[in-house]
Amino acid sequence: MLRSVLLTLCLPTAALAADPVAQGPKNVPEFEPAFANQTRAPAMASGFGVDAQWFARGLERPWGMATLPDGRFLVTERVGRLRMLSPDGADLGEISGLPEVFVKGQGGMLDVMVGPDFADDGLVYGTYAKPMGGGTSVTAAFVATLDVEARQLNDVQDIFVQDPPSPTAAHYGSRILFGADGDLYITTGEHSSRDERVLAQDLSTTYGKVIRLNGDGSVPTDNPYDSQVWTYGHRNMQGVAVRPSDGALFTIEHGPKGGDELNLIQRGANYGWPVVSYGENYNGRPVGSGQHSAEGMAEPVYYWDPVIAPGGMAFYEGEMFPEWQGDLIIASLNPGGVVRLRLEGDRVVGEERFLRGTRIRDIEIAPDGAILALVDAADGGVLRLTPDR
Repeated sequence: MLRSVLLTLCLPTAALAADPVAQGPKNVPEFEPAFANQTRAPAMASGFGVDAQWFARGLERPWGMATLPDGRFLVTERVGRLRMLSPDGADLGEISGLPEVFVKGQGGMLDVMVGPDFADDGLVYGTYAKPMGGGTSVTAAFVATLDVEARQLNDVQDIFVQDPPSPTAAHYGSRILFGADGDLYITTGEHSSRDERVLAQDLSTTYGKVIRLNGDGSVPTDNPYDSQVWTYGHRNMQGVAVRPSDGALFTIEHGPKGGDELNLIQRGANYGWPVVSYGENYNGRPVGSGQHSAEGMAEPVYYWDPVIAPGGMAFYEGEMFPEWQGDLIIASLNPGGVVRLRLEGDRVVGEERFLRGTRIRDIEIAPDGAILALVDAADGGVLRLTPDR
């Protein structure tokens, strides 16, 4: 059953503060940022409150969300379901026809995206953990035709299947979107285990990579390695977004203990994992080389230590929060909440946090400019965030 609750969060009224957002001690205090504001940027405060009201409830581990042209929404549940919501958040029921989903550990139904020509072709895309036999699985992506009124996926086809199969049900990624260039981008994880994480540096695998494909799953001729791989050296990317102002592609990924990263994705670049990291292993030992940077490996635009455990993200475009136009809105799983970053060019100049303590998995900007935040819980749902002026 759907029910409504109102939460009011009052933010401090100030412009750009001189001190960083309170985060607690670093896990690796000896690591210094490579440039100003690469971490712990100055705190921002919007000067108004934010109302967080339940838009939908009764969703089990919601993971991804997409908006249909008629204002309805698609929402994935990691337990292996895809649901449809009305424009006002009412549950319209489950959508049938999903491929077989591997539901174990961090595996399950992951992201969903409405194709750019949906009004003409009805195509939707999704990512999921695909069973590969013998208890193994991989990150996969599919395309299908959605019959909206019948709530049915038809002609489901995999367009990407990660290789090789993994025995570890962790670090799948995975977000999917079309870039400004019209190509399809999929983020993958490296399945976490010590033996497998090194494959993030192996160009013969699709572990820990940004994948770039044509919409039909074929490989663009200008990919850098004559393969599906666009960039490599990633850990577990659960967020990807295109900046509207210039089409730049950004990803966000979970670090280990410290070292969550926001990256500007550049063709063919190596982002370092697991050779370098601004974090450390969970047992306190150094990652890889024990250094945070290395020649030939891209620096993150921004990093967090301690972590925010980032989920999905979106650049804000809309009328409801005009002060936030162009800012990056990021889901945080731990310590939880929503993180707002302001960028000038490719550098972060301010950070703000709100809704602390709420485990947020994904962000979607509603057609009216409200921010929809997916609450990751067994009895989860979607919060609708609006300004309280």
